[in-house]
Amino acid sequence: MSNASITKTTPEWNTINWAKVQRKVFKLQKRIFQAVKSGNKVKAKKLQKLLLKSHYAKLLAIRKVTQDNQGKKTAGVDGKKSLRPNQRLKLVNELRLKGYKAKALRRVWIPKPGRDEKRGLGIPTMKDRAMQALVKSALEPYWEAQFEGTSYGFRPGRSAQDARRYQ
Repeated sequence: MSNASITKTTPEWNTINWAKVQRKVFKLQKRIFQAVKSGNKVKAKKLQKLLLKSHYAKLLAIRKVTQDNQGKKTAGVDGKKSLRPNQRLKLVNELRLKGYKAKALRRVWIPKPGRDEKRGLGIPTMKDRAMQALVKSALEPYWEAQFEGTSYGFRPGRSAQDARRYQ
């Protein structure tokens, strides 16, 4: 890929410089984290809005749900199991919070072993998963800054082994 920056007219999904995209999103997340740590929550909220509108963050969210996630081949109510590169680029322009309404979930019933009951599992559409990943990328640094350093449960980059190691 040339040194040209990624714009909204990116011609090919496969030519995107993903290292650059991740770096840009991480920098913005880091700014959110630092704003909260310094007590400037107004600035943090503005940075979150900026991240939610960021072309880079949208690209990364779509890549996570269509290529990186384990459940990427699972269809939602729309029946789409995967997206072609041109469909992914189209989805980037569709991800907007204003007026966004999630579709109904596809219900899959999973039988429980040794019981007559079943457990319902809801599967969102690709667009809904991408929106969830985008919102998560904005919420996570805000809340990570407020959590105690000694808590390890259900946090990114932390595990039970870390908790035991630093007792």
